[in-house]
Amino acid sequence: MRLYLLALNPTDSVTEGFLPAAARLGLDVTVLTDQPEAHRRTIPDIEVLECDVRDFRAVITRISTHHRPDAVFSNSDHLQTQAALAAAYFELPGKDWRAALRAKDKAEMRRRLAASGVDAVWSTEITEPLALDAPYPCVLKPREGVASEDVVLVQGPEDLVTRSKEILERRPGTALVVEEYLPGELHTLETLGDGHVRHVLGGFRTELSPPPYFIEERMVFVPARPEPVQAQVLAQLDALGVGFGACHTEFVVHAGRARIIEVNYRAIGDQCDLLLARLLDIPLFEHILRTHLGEPLPADLGVRRDGAARLEYPCADRAGTLTEAPGPTELTVDGVRLTYRPLRETGERHDLYGTNRDYLGVLRATGTDQATVDRVSARFLAERRWEIQP
Repeated sequence: MRLYLLALNPTDSVTEGFLPAAARLGLDVTVLTDQPEAHRRTIPDIEVLECDVRDFRAVITRISTHHRPDAVFSNSDHLQTQAALAAAYFELPGKDWRAALRAKDKAEMRRRLAASGVDAVWSTEITEPLALDAPYPCVLKPREGVASEDVVLVQGPEDLVTRSKEILERRPGTALVVEEYLPGELHTLETLGDGHVRHVLGGFRTELSPPPYFIEERMVFVPARPEPVQAQVLAQLDALGVGFGACHTEFVVHAGRARIIEVNYRAIGDQCDLLLARLLDIPLFEHILRTHLGEPLPADLGVRRDGAARLEYPCADRAGTLTEAPGPTELTVDGVRLTYRPLRETGERHDLYGTNRDYLGVLRATGTDQATVDRVSARFLAERRWEIQP
């Protein structure tokens, strides 16, 4: 059976998660990408074909002129609609392209939720710097952005003009969304469905950097939410038509009310998916691929429920060259399994971005007692040093 995997740049989710899972399932894999050389360096044993994967017509043509597909899949935020359209063209299982578009287009998501009556958020789109009469503070972000890139809290009309001008200079032609700031504790909900059965895998409580930016600095696993909160989030996903394959949903809870921030219609990234597979002790990546092969999910995934986990993302606090940093590490301390992976090489120079691109590394910690996981993680980070020189 042949799996076509659509990708942009190489990611840990693909190279450490989905490709090994595809091999375990005995699938022949063809990677379609607009960055073929980067993938060939990363995965030399996998077939890689160059393709303008942002254009669904190019994807369909590339597949039609190659081997017959059994599944078309992507874990990229930017390629869900294209993968869904290609799968539909070849009459294969996949996501509803309309739901994929609603999830990716943050303005359309707001319109859909409001029209469905499940949640209404003040929101508008701009394509040039404007001083709007809006309910400040507001959040300004690209309509189809990802990973906190150019997401900023604005305090008033002048601030909105300044910030939007900065973003549009970096991203000419980009449509921006201005929406009311939603207060509350930030959480995620991780779901997996086959179009009929939907499993809730748990989620994370997310700690952010100080405003005006929204960098995810720390995540703590939460196995279950209060039923009314979870029901509200799932109702909003139903309104969007989201229910096939993996989905990573970010939402806030304030005074018992759950409100979606954004929907990423794919598996959670930044190595959280690798942690989830270990923590829950399930073949997570295989389950996701099987749904795209048309296989139903089991009624019971056999999820392990006694786990505790934490992810920490050491961040750069200034622009400059990383001159000292810890290397990859695997160890177990007091029953806590620690995995540290650097995300930036020593000797590299970077600006300060105010986004997830400021990550220097990621620490994954899993165990069975949250207090112990927290203590061991804090000690691990305190004993290591990251040095940035101007």
